[in-house]
Amino acid sequence: MTQRAAIAAIRFGLGRRPDEPLAADPEAWLAGQLRPDVPAPALPAGLPGYGEIAEALLRDRTEREQARTAAAAAPPAMPLAPVLPRQLRLIGEAETRAHTGVLLATATPFRERLVAFWANHFAFNIRRSPVVAAHAGHYVREAIRPNVTGPFAKLLEAAVLHPVMLGYLDNNQSTGPNSPIGWRRNLGLNENLAREVLELHSVSPAAGYSQADVTAFARILTGWQMRPFTQPGGGVWFNVNRHEPGTKTLMGRTFGEGERSAPEALAFLANHPATHRHLAEKLVRHFVADTPPPAAIRRVEGALRDTRGDLGAASAALIGIPEAWDRPLTKLRCPQDYIVAVLRAVGFPAPEGLGVVATMARLGQPLWQVPAPDGWPDTAPAWTGPEAMLRRVEWAHAVAGRSAGGADPAALAEQVMGPLANPTTLREMSRAGSRRDALTLLFTSPEFQRR
Repeated sequence: MTQRAAIAAIRFGLGRRPDEPLAADPEAWLAGQLRPDVPAPALPAGLPGYGEIAEALLRDRTEREQARTAAAAAPPAMPLAPVLPRQLRLIGEAETRAHTGVLLATATPFRERLVAFWANHFAFNIRRSPVVAAHAGHYVREAIRPNVTGPFAKLLEAAVLHPVMLGYLDNNQSTGPNSPIGWRRNLGLNENLAREVLELHSVSPAAGYSQADVTAFARILTGWQMRPFTQPGGGVWFNVNRHEPGTKTLMGRTFGEGERSAPEALAFLANHPATHRHLAEKLVRHFVADTPPPAAIRRVEGALRDTRGDLGAASAALIGIPEAWDRPLTKLRCPQDYIVAVLRAVGFPAPEGLGVVATMARLGQPLWQVPAPDGWPDTAPAWTGPEAMLRRVEWAHAVAGRSAGGADPAALAEQVMGPLANPTTLREMSRAGSRRDALTLLFTSPEFQRR
């Protein structure tokens, strides 16, 4: 394996599987994954749509209400066990199995890295509410994945006006003070979604927006909420009776009232020069270096500017950054990426007792459970604490013990690391007392833990 092939698989991908064919032209291999005709990953049949999710949420709410009524009527000496939301649990299990299965088996790992990047850019936490938890897989499947190489405006609208984001950042509770419902019930704005879209998802504070802009944007977003469970179809709708009437001015641009005002405002933010700069810096930090080279940022920013926010062009610009190829192993793999890289290397998805999702939580990065709306950290200091690194070693040792047989450790190191494997690591592996110990040395080596 050449060094450029190794960098393509490790820096831009999820780690090489030994059974993957080697790319003769690594740059072309990466660019090919950005094509619009790349097939969507094969997912299990039966993953729920909006309608099925709404039915499960309604059933869950009914069961919870029945459980509360029964608990209130039960004698104090006979407390009733809480009712488990079985349908929601089954949805969550099916979605996480499908999601992790794609990561472990995909033949387009660069594209899946982009899915993960944008899902973290539009971060959420399934512990926020049953609504967020039930829609999490759908959000990644339908709002994020289809849009990672298209216009950023389309991705921004799909993510922001999805039940996950409307629920996670409280827009379901935001009501125009002068709307019919606002007048009747004395309800008001919730600015969480507007504030985070401006600060995190689009222009960033560098754009110099004001509190008045946050309030104006919150007024624009009023009315967008999850459809009530009792209405068929699920999904989101625009409730005109919650929408703040009148024109609003956001960062110098005036928007009218009504259903189209939010998509129009999101398109305006998506194509703002400050958004292009913000996205470019985040992309370069994620794929190239914790301290992004200014020239690399300008390259990606220029691609976004020249194409009005085309994310495929921005990703192609990443491939062309010289530092991405000249300075390998500058980024630490976060726990989720580390787990996926190890399991892809050994060639099995989820051995008994080592479930992928459970391991992500154990190593400090539970799936779809970000600690805050700004997502998981993207620099090494967040993941290099002594306890965190010890847990990696313990888990790698357990995986090495389960992967009996298979390739010789030295051959595996060549297959998954190529010339990026450190000679010191290879020497220590050759002296190891067992295959398990040799694999543990490989998977815990500094170079394997980096990209």
